[in-house]
Amino acid sequence: MKDILSKVDRKEVGFVFSLLIFLTILLLLPTGFDKQLYIHTEGVKAKVLSVDNSNVINTGLFRQGDQRVTIQIETGSYKGQVVDADNMLKGSLAEDKIFVEGDRAWVLIGFNEDGNINFANMVEHYRLNKEIVLIGCFAIIIIFFSGFTGVRTLLSFAFALLSIWKILIPAMLKGFNPIIVALIVGNCLTIITILLVTGFTKRAYAAIISSISCSFATCILAIIFGNYFNIHGAVMDWSESLLYAGFLKLNLTAIFQAGIYLASSGAILDLAVDISSALDEVVKNNPEITRKSLITSGMSIGKSVVGSQTTTLLFAYMGSYLSVMMVYMAQGTPMLNILNSKVIAAEILHTFVGCIGLVLVSPLTSVICGLLFKSKKDKGTITLSQNRL
Repeated sequence: MKDILSKVDRKEVGFVFSLLIFLTILLLLPTGFDKQLYIHTEGVKAKVLSVDNSNVINTGLFRQGDQRVTIQIETGSYKGQVVDADNMLKGSLAEDKIFVEGDRAWVLIGFNEDGNINFANMVEHYRLNKEIVLIGCFAIIIIFFSGFTGVRTLLSFAFALLSIWKILIPAMLKGFNPIIVALIVGNCLTIITILLVTGFTKRAYAAIISSISCSFATCILAIIFGNYFNIHGAVMDWSESLLYAGFLKLNLTAIFQAGIYLASSGAILDLAVDISSALDEVVKNNPEITRKSLITSGMSIGKSVVGSQTTTLLFAYMGSYLSVMMVYMAQGTPMLNILNSKVIAAEILHTFVGCIGLVLVSPLTSVICGLLFKSKKDKGTITLSQNRL
């Protein structure tokens, strides 16, 4: 038994070490879109020394005009220099930002061939330090409550972010089939995430098999119902900007359908792990349980979990479109008009394709766990922990 456990530990440590190497490679990997499009410009962090609002016009809730800002550059080639910057206001609450003395801002500066600054535009409030604080709080809390499992979860989180930024998005921009790219990246993330969280165990293998199977089913449903609903991928925010930027060959509809799959794959993974882990405990506490009873238990567990998971998925999608629905209601738009609108129909497609995938993962995981955890000759004398590979 000790030899088996030591072998598993070595396997898991080797896996984590290999993943760290791969993460480093991903971090250093160029996306192919790193070229600076605007020459003689540089993004810098700056401190706001003073502001001049004399050219700002207040019109009710909105502000228009030009806020003049004096800044001191804190990073980059011109660190320490004090320059005047412009903050153009368009009258949009979503896009405009007002600076006050003492703020930290992200500024785009331009310079001529002699290296002299000839303009500075206020881009946004500087938030990187605040984002680091939030991420740090998350890391501390998850490590405190989950220990080494929390560390592995953070590795999984980092791997997912880097894979999306360094592989998925560049591959789509380069014209590769979005569905195929999403399936490859999504399933790789599924496998690595489950192995990191649960280790090299039968419950991990069961969760992987069921997650990948249901992910394929979800992807197929996204394609079928995406075409059936007659929804163009341009419904995605900012998607048309890609076409205007010169990426005319992009299949926005395929990207939209791939996004449906990716959005639901995380919930599918989560449910598969929940059910396989629960059945793992069932076998440990009742080694004599039969395969049929184990599958039945999985089905019973899945019924309650699926209900909460599908509701969670609904809340997640509705939350992002809450303002849109409020606008429709405030204008007195009839319900039939709302349901037929492209934006709401796309969200319905997102929600219910994902929910179908969640419903499928419950019985499939239960059956796979029954097949993996209990063989015909197995009378229940060997627990799952003794069968770790």
